[in-house]
Amino acid sequence: MHSDHDHHDHDHDHDNHYSDMQARVLALETVLTEKGLIDPLALDAIVETYETKIGPRNGARVVAKAWADGAFSEWLAIDATSAIASLGYTGRQGEHMRAVFNTNETHNLVVCTLCSCYPWSVLGLPPVWYKAPAYRAKAVMDPRGVLSDFGVALPQDKKVRVWDSTAELRYLVVPQRPEGTEGWSEERLAELVTRDSMIGTGLARSAGEVAA
Repeated sequence: MHSDHDHHDHDHDHDNHYSDMQARVLALETVLTEKGLIDPLALDAIVETYETKIGPRNGARVVAKAWADGAFSEWLAIDATSAIASLGYTGRQGEHMRAVFNTNETHNLVVCTLCSCYPWSVLGLPPVWYKAPAYRAKAVMDPRGVLSDFGVALPQDKKVRVWDSTAELRYLVVPQRPEGTEGWSEERLAELVTRDSMIGTGLARSAGEVAA
């Protein structure tokens, strides 16, 4: 099966070393820093912004619309790629999407066991821990342990389902809508949606965590 894993840096083969691409990037960053052309702290801030703000904000809007619009929610469940694209979020690393919905019976968790396939168009850049061998292995062997690591405690009778992302298909978790949010606008609902809740390592914020 053709897979984007074939074109990744194969960090799963040498997790304790820089890949060729990482080494080249680091060398270039070092040279540019020494010449005073870039500020490493500014680069870190930019990466952090894309990792935690700009990208996840797109996914949050998708989730909020699914919570507020039943027809869109059904479309998202049937054809996530088209539904997400209708909001303008598409492109490389997000061409083929599937939305998985948390319910009272099931909690969904996403991992990429071979490398770090991730839906950039809706979640931005993948967090460092998502690419780490420890997360990739533990998410499969002990998903409840992973959730515990992130501070998420689920009822013992709730099933945890793990989805393995690939180049052919990437996943967006739709967390359960918090109670007490009836009548909220999509914009306000989006404030409840976190990046981790769309990976499955977190839950949506409660209504009380968002200012009126």
